[in-house]
Parts: sequence; structure tokens; C-alpha cells
Amino acid sequence: MIEYTQYRKLPKEYIKKKISEFLKEDIPDIDKTTAGTIPAKAVSTALIIPEEDIVFAGADIIKFFFEKGFNCKIFAKDGEQIKKEKVIASIKGNSGKILSYERVLLNLLQRLCGIASLTREYVKIAEPYKVRILDTRKTIPGLRLFEKYAVTVGGGWNHRLDLSTGILIKDNHIQAAGGITNAIIKIKKKNYKLPIELEVENLEQIKEGITAGIDGFLLDNMSPDKIKKCVSFIRSLPGGKNIFIEASGGITLKTLPAYVKTGIDAISIGALTHSAKAANIHIEFE
Repeated sequence: MIEYTQYRKLPKEYIKKKISEFLKEDIPDIDKTTAGTIPAKAVSTALIIPEEDIVFAGADIIKFFFEKGFNCKIFAKDGEQIKKEKVIASIKGNSGKILSYERVLLNLLQRLCGIASLTREYVKIAEPYKVRILDTRKTIPGLRLFEKYAVTVGGGWNHRLDLSTGILIKDNHIQAAGGITNAIIKIKKKNYKLPIELEVENLEQIKEGITAGIDGFLLDNMSPDKIKKCVSFIRSLPGGKNIFIEASGGITLKTLPAYVKTGIDAISIGALTHSAKAANIHIEFE
């Protein structure tokens, strides 16, 4: 089984650094609307409330937005299913700072809760068949670690984080390298000490990959019936039960039930991050 690092906890310093970057982008000088309308020492209590049922992701994010000088109470745990209108957190402190941070905080929470909620829908279908739902690198630049964390919060699994931490030979690599065997020979000479996964579209490519000695296959854009045949072939080979097999390519919630019954180990879903709808969450002053 090929398994990459799982991001089930975000580093404290990473969160703080990103929050600082995001706030600097949104408040390059001062928040002129807030500074011009709210007394500098005004204190308020604000509530974070979802307007729909969600899977919550972002407890530490809220905490580090309001770390000093605030009384911040968080009533939800990451991964918890939260009902519409249930208060996620209350923040008591400087009114101006809460207003200035509001949009950046909500943008991030809405994004991550949306990913976690969509992932949970896929996981519910795949879990009974012991098929893992994997993310991809189809993430927003600068937000990848947050988004991969949200996938694990929703019950999914992380595929490779980046191009340095995993090897996946795709069709364009094969074309540029002069074929599957050439690509695998070349990369083995590098001795990266990483498992080699090969993207394939047919049984002939699988046979060539097996001969060249790969560790896993990504069955790309195949029908469930075709996947079953490929899985049966791979598993029948000596050592075939140890070869990692994942499917990918436009698999949706509607088509997923047919794919989880094919005998594969995992399904990678780009839509978890590139098509997740932002959760509807707002901040309301008491």
C-alpha cells in the first residue's frame, strides 16, 4: 500500500504565518471603514454561526486569529457534524479587530468547511468497501496544506503533498521519456527511495508497468467494468496483492457507488478541493 504523509494537524507556526500574510493582503495600511466608525476601545462579542449543516474544520484557525486580548470560546471540534444555526464559537474583545479580521477568517473557514463537508459525502459511500478517498494537487496555490488538512477532517486521505514527496508517472511523462519502460528505468536510476506509481489507460500499459517493476497504478478514466478486469489481472500476479491500485478521472458522488465495488484500494477525487462549494457561515455581533 502506497501511503503518503497525512496532514491531520496543522503546525501552529504555519497557521500564524499564513494568517499574518492574509491579513496583510486585506489590510495593507488600516481598515479605514472600521477605524473611522468604531471607537478604538469598543468591546463586542461576536458569534460564528453556520447557515447550513456542515462538517467543521478550523478550530485552531479561529484560536490563532484571536489569540491575544480576546476571550475566545470554541464549541465545536474539527470533524464534527454541525447543525445549521448552532454557534461554532464566540469571540469577545476589541470590536474593531473583530470587524477587520472577519472577512479573512470567514473566507478561510468557509473554504475548509466546504472541503471537509464534501469529502465526508464521498467517504460515507466508500468506507463500507474499505476504499480510501484521496485528494490531489488540484488546490489553490498558497492554501494547499490547509486544504489537505480539511480533507482529512472530512475523513479522506492525503495523496502526495507536492512533486518532491511522491512519484507519479503520467501520460505526458511517458510521452516525453519515450515510453513507460524508459521512464521507469530512468527514474529508478535516480534512486529517490520513493514508491513509483504509474498512470495507465489500458491493460497493455499495466503489463509493461508490471514488467518494469512499479509499486502502484493509477487507473485513469476507466469504466468500473474495465477497472474490475484490470484489478483481477493485477491481483492474480505473484505479489499482485501488494500493488497499490487507485482510480481517478471524473468520478462523482453519483458514479462513485459503482467504482467502490471494483476491488481498488483508493479513488483520487480532484473535486474535493477544486470544486468544493464554500460553506455558508457568518459572524454576528450580539
